[in-house]
Amino acid sequence: MTMNANFLRSILLSVIFSFFAPVFLVGGILIVLFSLGYIPGLQSVSIASATQIWQFLAMFGSGTPLRGLLVISLTCSFVGALFDTYACYRYQVLR
Repeated sequence: MTMNANFLRSILLSVIFSFFAPVFLVGGILIVLFSLGYIPGLQSVSIASATQIWQFLAMFGSGTPLRGLLVISLTCSFVGALFDTYACYRYQVLR
């Protein structure tokens, strides 16, 4: 029974961390780009880069960038859960 509890805890943690990793990555990149917009020579470059990221996210979200970020995050969390399941299986087989 403890193996199932440990397995479920591991899966839950990997899903949570895998979900928030792209959110923090994309959010951090956008914050840095918008912050660079306050530097006079980099304003046009930062706006163009942020617009490209915004359009990339909108492509995955049917026109809504926030929905695109949600789709990418859910996909990453699913892959993280699959990877954790595989790692747990390999650990049990090789033990």
